Amino acid sequence: MENKKAETAIRALDSKKGIDIELMKVADLTVLTEYFVLATGTSNTHIRSLADEVEFKMREAGFEPLRIEGRATGWILQDYGDVIVHVFSAEQRAQYALEKLWGDAERVDISEIVTEN
Repeated sequence: MENKKAETAIRALDSKKGIDIELMKVADLTVLTEYFVLATGTSNTHIRSLADEVEFKMREAGFEPLRIEGRATGWILQDYGDVIVHVFSAEQRAQYALEKLWGDAERVDISEIVTEN
């Protein structure tokens, strides 16, 4: 994997049973970031657990978030500069449809990182 932050986030999400984890390379489409990591949780508790694990594993690897938003909602965003992690409820993920909005983004194969996707 070419980006250690993205790999760390994906492994953290996978370890807590994140659903439909995806990695989108958006570097050619925006100056905001290089990658989006997306995952779905099954409940507000699961979403918080996923985001907490990402934050814990990222800090453990030496990566500090620039900001974290949405802890009280069905969509938690964690900004690590070149990687932005989005953890959604199924409803929020469907509503905001980042995969469609950023449809021109390259989908990165993470099958060797995740146990189930």
